[in-house]
Amino acid sequence: MQPKRKVFTMLTAIFIGFIVVFLSGCSTRVNETDTPKAEGNQAEQVKPVELLVSTAPSLKGSLEEIKGMYEAKNPQIKLVYNYGPSGSLQNQIEQGAAADIFISQGKPQMDALEEKGLIKQGSRINLLGDELVLVVNKNNTSIKSFEDLAKPEVKKIGIGEAKSVPAAKTAKETLEYLKLWNQLEPKFVIGKDLMQLMTYVETDNAEAGLVWDTIAITSDKVRIAASAPAGSHNPVFLPAAIVASSKNSEQAAEFLEYLQSDEAMKIFAKNGFIKGK
Repeated sequence: MQPKRKVFTMLTAIFIGFIVVFLSGCSTRVNETDTPKAEGNQAEQVKPVELLVSTAPSLKGSLEEIKGMYEAKNPQIKLVYNYGPSGSLQNQIEQGAAADIFISQGKPQMDALEEKGLIKQGSRINLLGDELVLVVNKNNTSIKSFEDLAKPEVKKIGIGEAKSVPAAKTAKETLEYLKLWNQLEPKFVIGKDLMQLMTYVETDNAEAGLVWDTIAITSDKVRIAASAPAGSHNPVFLPAAIVASSKNSEQAAEFLEYLQSDEAMKIFAKNGFIKGK
């Protein structure tokens, strides 16, 4: 009887060993199959949401600084900026271009989108304010006021393209208020955006230019000769809103709220902006 028990015990041990090896192999194959999927799902979960902000070039300095701060606090968000003249950005949105937030340098462009139902209802705010200024080359000492633009030696004055550059409308309002528009119009050199006007003045291809204060202070090659008189034009606000077609409206609303925070406003103020009303 004893030999039979030994044989039985050995067979039992071999059988159990076989079962253990078989189950271990199955477990390994399951892990090999499932683990990459789990890792893949995890990668998908942590992929940041891209917020596309179409915005006026005058905000570049502020927004680039804000980008680093906001993304550090919100790693699930990646901010992508699309800079351009407000009229051009308006046209892009009207034609279906992707955008989550639109920050315009002027009211008319935002009004047009709102009338067409292209911005999210209730999301519009007056984010910031700006001022119109007269800039000249830093070496120019003869122009100290808007009235000096009428001098015979002033041949070229840079002004924005009326359809796409909001500052052009404000410039016209100011010059009409000062009764200088008709007299100065033959001297105008049109720029596609305010940075082009700044280049004209920096390189002496225009004796003067009419730009926003926030653009003027970005260059050490020009000086501000004068600011538009109080009451000479409609208030200049930079409206911001969520684009109606945005697929990230919740994240866009959170970013807009942050832009109104004291932390963000300190950065805007450093770059010459005032808080919107």
